[in-house]
Amino acid sequence: MKPSFPDYRLRCGWNALLSRREPAPALSTDIDSDVAIIGAGYTGIAIAKRWQTHYPDQSVALIDSSEIGEGNPGRNSGFLLETALAEDADAANLDRMRRSNAMIAATLQDILRDIEDSGASVDIARAGTYRAAASDIGARSIARYEAFLQASELPYEKLTKSDLQQRIGSSYFQEGLYSPHCYLAQPAQLIRALFAALPDTVSCFENTPALSIENRSSRWLVTTPKGNIQCDTLFLANNAFAKSLGIGQSQLVAMYTYAGLTPALPESLHSQLGSDSNWGLLPTHRLGSTLRRTVDQRLLIRSSHDYEHEASSSHVRDSLTRRMHARFPQLKGISLESVWGGAVGFTYNGGLVWGEEKPGLFVSAGCNGGGTVKGTLLGRLLADLAVGADVPDVTDFFGKASWMPPEPIRALGFHITSQLEQWAGRAEM
Repeated sequence: MKPSFPDYRLRCGWNALLSRREPAPALSTDIDSDVAIIGAGYTGIAIAKRWQTHYPDQSVALIDSSEIGEGNPGRNSGFLLETALAEDADAANLDRMRRSNAMIAATLQDILRDIEDSGASVDIARAGTYRAAASDIGARSIARYEAFLQASELPYEKLTKSDLQQRIGSSYFQEGLYSPHCYLAQPAQLIRALFAALPDTVSCFENTPALSIENRSSRWLVTTPKGNIQCDTLFLANNAFAKSLGIGQSQLVAMYTYAGLTPALPESLHSQLGSDSNWGLLPTHRLGSTLRRTVDQRLLIRSSHDYEHEASSSHVRDSLTRRMHARFPQLKGISLESVWGGAVGFTYNGGLVWGEEKPGLFVSAGCNGGGTVKGTLLGRLLADLAVGADVPDVTDFFGKASWMPPEPIRALGFHITSQLEQWAGRAEM
C-alpha cells in the first residue's frame, strides 16, 4: 500500500529561505478530542478556525505528517487567485461563476486579515497574473479564456509578443493576457502565518502522520506512530493521500510536480528581465510551465509531472533548468539554487471528493491544483456542513469527482494520455 502521507526527497526551497522555526511537538501519547483534523494545510487550518467559531469550548486536534512550511502548502507557486478559474464562456454558467467568484474573493479577504492578525511578515502583493502562449494550442486556450473574461465582464489586457518581452523579459511567447485578479505570496511564509493565527484552543501536532483511521462505537480512531486520537468528528484534509486512508480510492491520484528557484539575480540582469519586477505566469496547457519573478529578484519555474511517485532530483534539476533557459536564454549562466517536488490531488474530471463520507467523517480532497484560496473556502464550508449550517451546493460550483478505473489500467491510461498531451503541447511544457 502507498503511504498515507508524502515523504519528499528534498527540502522546500521557499521554506529554506526562512529562519528555522521550532515545530510543534509530535503526538506521543493517546488523546481524546471532540474533533480531529488530518492535514494542517490551507483546508485543515480553515476547518479548525471555522469549527472554533461554532464551538469555541470544544477540543480540536490538528495533525500534520510534516512541519509547517515543508508540506504541500509551502511547496506551491504562491498564486492566490481572486476568481474561480474557467475557460468556459457558456452564458448558462456565468451566474454560477459570478457567485463562485464572490465566495472566492471574500475568502481571500479573510486570508489577508488572518495574515495581519498573525503579526507575521509575509511577502504578498496584488500583482495580477499573466497567461501566455508559445504555440497554436496555447493560443486557442488564450482565446477561450479571453471569451470567458469578456462574458464575465472581468478586466484584462491582451498582450503581444513584444508586450510580453517588454514586461517579463521573455521572447518565448507569441501572445498573452494579463488579469489583475491575483495576489502573489511567498507560500512558506503564508502557511506559517495562517498556522500562527490559529486560536490557542487548537492542539497542533507536527511530524505526526496518520497511519490509519477506524470507526469504533460511533467514534473515530486515528492511529499515528506514537499515539492515537479518539474523536467524535474527523476531517480529512490531506488531499490525494485520503485514498490511503480508505477514502476516494476510485477517484483520486497523487500527481507530483516540481519547482526550481534561482539565487537572487544580480542587478546587472534585472534590466534584461522586463519592466515588471514582481510577476507570475500561469500556463495555457495543464501540463505547462508556471513562472514567477519574486520580490527578492529570483526566478521560479514549476513544471513536469509524474504519476504517484517523485522523480530523482538530478533529473528534475536538469529538466527545470533546460525549460528555464529556453524561456530566458539571458540566464544561461544561472543555475537553480534549490529544486523540490510536491504532490497534487487530481481527479479525472476536475471535480472534488467533498462532504460527509460516513457518519462523523468529512473529507475535502482533489484540489486539482486549485490553490490556496479555494482550499481555504472548501475547508470553511466543510466545517459549516459538519455543524449543520446552511452551505451552498459545493458540487454545483466545483463539480464531483468521477470514477476512475483501477490499477494498472489507471496508470496505463495516465501515461498514454500524458504522452499524447505532452507531444501536442510540447512548446508549452
